[in-house]
Amino acid sequence: MDKKKKAKQQQGKSNAIRNLWIGFGGLLVLIILFFACVSWGLFGSMPSFEELENPQTNLASEIISADGKILGTYYVENRSNVRYAELSPYMAQALISIEDERFAEHSGIDRKALFRVAFGVLTGRKKGGGSTITQQLAKNLFPRDENLSTPKLVLRKFQEWITATKLEHNYSKEEIVAMYLNTVTFGHNSFGIRSAASTFFDKTPKEMNIEECALMAGVVNAPTRFSPIRNPERSTNRRNLVLQKMADNGFITQAECDSISQIPIDMTHFGIMDHNTGQATYFREFLRGYLNDWAKDNTRPDGKPYNIYRDGLRIYTTIDSRMQQYAEDAVKEFMGKELQPMFYNHWKGHKNAPFSNVSADQIDFILETSMKRSDRYRNLKNDGMPEDSIKAEFEKPVPMTLFSWKGLIDTVMSPMDSIRYYKWFLQASLVSIETGTGHVKAYVGGIDFRFFKYDHVTQARRQVGSTFKPFLYSYAMGDSEFTPCTKIPNIPYNIELPGGRYWSPSNGGGGGGEITLKSALAQSNNWISAYLMNHYGPEAIIAHVRHMGVESPIEAVPSICLGSCDLKLIEMVGAMSTFANKGVFIKPMFITRIEDKNGNVVQRFSPEESEAMSELAAYKTIALMKGVVQSGTGVRLRSLYQLSNPIAGKTGTTQKNSDGYFMGITPDLTTGVWVGAEDRSVHFRSTRLGQGSHTALPIWAMYMKKVYADKSLNVSQGDFPKPNIPGVDLDFNCGYNDSDDLIEFIDEF
Repeated sequence: MDKKKKAKQQQGKSNAIRNLWIGFGGLLVLIILFFACVSWGLFGSMPSFEELENPQTNLASEIISADGKILGTYYVENRSNVRYAELSPYMAQALISIEDERFAEHSGIDRKALFRVAFGVLTGRKKGGGSTITQQLAKNLFPRDENLSTPKLVLRKFQEWITATKLEHNYSKEEIVAMYLNTVTFGHNSFGIRSAASTFFDKTPKEMNIEECALMAGVVNAPTRFSPIRNPERSTNRRNLVLQKMADNGFITQAECDSISQIPIDMTHFGIMDHNTGQATYFREFLRGYLNDWAKDNTRPDGKPYNIYRDGLRIYTTIDSRMQQYAEDAVKEFMGKELQPMFYNHWKGHKNAPFSNVSADQIDFILETSMKRSDRYRNLKNDGMPEDSIKAEFEKPVPMTLFSWKGLIDTVMSPMDSIRYYKWFLQASLVSIETGTGHVKAYVGGIDFRFFKYDHVTQARRQVGSTFKPFLYSYAMGDSEFTPCTKIPNIPYNIELPGGRYWSPSNGGGGGGEITLKSALAQSNNWISAYLMNHYGPEAIIAHVRHMGVESPIEAVPSICLGSCDLKLIEMVGAMSTFANKGVFIKPMFITRIEDKNGNVVQRFSPEESEAMSELAAYKTIALMKGVVQSGTGVRLRSLYQLSNPIAGKTGTTQKNSDGYFMGITPDLTTGVWVGAEDRSVHFRSTRLGQGSHTALPIWAMYMKKVYADKSLNVSQGDFPKPNIPGVDLDFNCGYNDSDDLIEFIDEF
């Protein structure tokens, strides 16, 4: 009996053990089946491997300079990807130390961390999270719905585990770190580590030091709470915690940790990158319009048009960031420190300032026109507000920030008064083109894009004045009858107009005798320009400048020989570069290539070239324009700015001194500068102050001196190469010798 009972008990134990194993095995099968079903997408869609390789994130398109600097981005989210090799080694160490200490050991899921979290939930003593970097990456790549129910949230967590395992299976640890840092936000409109490095430190991710990497690793957890801008003390403590974790994990020594922890957070280079700030703002806005049009005609592999705000394009431009900075600095230094203060003093105490020779009614009309061009007016109009009510709104004082050369001004002012305030400011633009390539190396469209959106390089058409004269002279240089040394009687010339009328321009200098064409251009002699115009006619000159890339409308009237036509600065400089390029016009280039987010070239851009004149005619025109700098209206480059290298140039001043120009050509660069106000009725009252040699030439000189000082640019200070034409005398000095007395006299004049 005892044996049967014992056997029965033994059988019961065996059955219990077997049932336990069956239950365990069944549970295991159910778990495996559950995860398989989750993986197969039966409980909701799961990302495919293709989607893991190409996550649908909003990637900013980057505008990249010719020397490899990021000038800016176009974005919905300011996010650009980096590879692991582009990271500072401290960045990965800091991130792993604070977010996932066992990152190198697990395969996407940290079991120890999960058990710790589970135990904490059960005991009510939750401490720390259980998500690995890979799990957080999975969550970032495929974000959750914010309003999930608890069961769906639990299911979503399982989906993230499986996605994390897939990521670990398909990517290296280094790739996962880089992908994670590309997907997280650091606050202040910075998505991804490249954007954060630029925003907080004005650096690339590779240039960041230990304390900066520790700071960014700490910010990731709670960008607002640990913001070094909003909460510097809390951010410092968090950074120091990351440093201590790095020491605990053996990435740095305790001594290094203690030393670095004493360094205060440096936010002196902090700057949120948007379309209003950074380098080449006017250029970037010009490029935005071009690229939006380009995207309509170019499609992605899936057949959809490119989106410059989401597709992570890399736009390689011709701009050189160093030259761009020198151009912006030259404009800022001269306009802010010299010309604008001079303009204020010039108009101080004058009625209706800064408007010249206009009535009060005309001023009211100018101000009202400016009001109707403003965004504020358009928004109110679109909201259906009546005209009288809109005008009343413009008279109400409101808080606003104003531009000034001494810094931004926070004040309370009516919008109408702010319009009047901004009429005082002189504007300036500069564009610099590389000879032989047509590459635009520097582009400044105005004095400050935040407050003055109008681009004076590619949008504005302004009267060009005497800067048009080299086009007239260059046409004459294609005629064997003329050379720079040809002498013309220095007398008034009448040009017959339709209807039996005559046109004859006045001339600033004295008359009588004969004058060489070189001296005539150097002195900007109007009589000789009229002589040449009468000789060839306006139609021939217009056809000539069309071959040099000028597309703006030009009326076929004799006065164009004095620059009565309105042209764009980019057209003027592009045409002028033809002279240095041996008569070949190259259409100004802004982009060299566009790549997609994976580095595949979408399009390459090649120069558009055409022969506009002979090499000899181009060289003779250069010889003519050298005289402007040797002994003419551009002589200040020698006497005041001490630029002794060969330079061909031309100043320009329009009616009532509304516009001042200087076009300067060297063997490597053609650069044009314009200065004037947005309204032509705002200008200096005297030619001595308003002429191009006083307003525009100094900016050109300051820019070129900075360019020459930077030897890494390799910009030549040599002479223009002579054409190899047997039997042709290319000595066009015309008996001229440098004379200090002459230079001083002309400069004083």
